[in-house]
Amino acid sequence: MSADVMRVAVIGDCPVFRRGLSRLIHTVPDLDLVAAAPSVQRADGALRHAHVVLVDLERPAPELVTVVAQLRDRGHGVIVVSSSPQIDAVQVIQAGAHGYLSRQTEEDEVLRAIRAVGSGRSYVCPPASRLLPRSPHLTDRERQILRLLAHGATDHEIAGRLRISKHTVQSHLDRIGEKTGSRRRSDLTRLAVEQGFTG
Repeated sequence: MSADVMRVAVIGDCPVFRRGLSRLIHTVPDLDLVAAAPSVQRADGALRHAHVVLVDLERPAPELVTVVAQLRDRGHGVIVVSSSPQIDAVQVIQAGAHGYLSRQTEEDEVLRAIRAVGSGRSYVCPPASRLLPRSPHLTDRERQILRLLAHGATDHEIAGRLRISKHTVQSHLDRIGEKTGSRRRSDLTRLAVEQGFTG
């Protein structure tokens, strides 16, 4: 197998949705499905080979948070799929999830999220936190940058989208870090979700 292929596992308690995600992963050459199971326990040893784990479990929030933290501690990139984005997103990001998708997410966005998380970035789908309060102390430009960062964009991609230089993007990120005390991309992604900048 090529070193460029990302290994993906699907953990989901809905057989139809689990099979749908599995079929989608099989359609692209740069992803390899290593496990598809209704629970972490049922995935057996195959799960340990996964770079990215998609988690679609209808569980109470504390149980889902425990699963996310367990997978994160094992070194997996975790993407949570849920039908209740305005309730679950902040909790699972705080627990260590690298990505969050609504069940209504289109297939191409699912693939973008897998590739982003597998590359060490974060990805949060646009509707994830539109009901959360806005932070008054960040500028509109800083909010734009946080939104793109949460959607998995690199500094170079953010610069292209906003028609500014990469240096300017990094200067904005430095100012955001000074204002919030958060400099790591994972922390800034969590901030974007918590403040509702991902809509």
